[in-house]
Amino acid sequence: MWRVFLFILLVACSADVVGDFIGADYLGGKYISNPLGEEIAPDTDPLIRFDAFDCVTFVETSLANGDINKLNKIRYFNGVPNILNRNHFIETDWLENNSDLVENVSAHYAKTARRHVEIDKKKWIKTIYNIDTDFAPRTIDLEYIQYANAHNLKISKPMIVLFIIDNPKIRDRIGTDLAVRHMGFLLPDGRLRHASRWAKRVVDTDFEKYINTIMENKNNLGIMLLEIKK
Repeated sequence: MWRVFLFILLVACSADVVGDFIGADYLGGKYISNPLGEEIAPDTDPLIRFDAFDCVTFVETSLANGDINKLNKIRYFNGVPNILNRNHFIETDWLENNSDLVENVSAHYAKTARRHVEIDKKKWIKTIYNIDTDFAPRTIDLEYIQYANAHNLKISKPMIVLFIIDNPKIRDRIGTDLAVRHMGFLLPDGRLRHASRWAKRVVDTDFEKYINTIMENKNNLGIMLLEIKK
């Protein structure tokens, strides 16, 4: 009997350690917008770094556990670093090319809604990098949990949380629609671990307090929960 009890205790403790550990090595790292690139023009930033992050590169580096080959596989189509291969858009590129790693499980935890989004990657790359491409516009419906239904979520393991937005001003500024405004890790104890532009570093934040603040803006719609498969 004591062996069974010890096994259960070890499993529970291991789950707590895993839940607390993901991204913990980078807590306190400073926030910098777009800190990673391909080391060559048009984005000469490094392929990997551990001192500074934005919300996306924090999640990616944590998922890769600091391994540059794993990171490249997460950040680039077919794992090949190139400005046109990069998974620039979470909505289409990132979710699709990392389908072996993550799954949208929002509907398992609360009532969901759908955000229809059209990504014009060709226009965006021309606007940002002045590069001509032949990318066709893509449309997708993202299933997400509206903030009214996103309180007191009960999860048993860390998940990636995407924060969904609908702001027409973004389309005018960057040349495309955009639905994901922020991302981080939601931990089972209710902490949001993320690279925060407000705090200017990687921090743990109370998730409930965070969503109570941002839901006051009508452009902020809700969250998407992504299960980490492995």
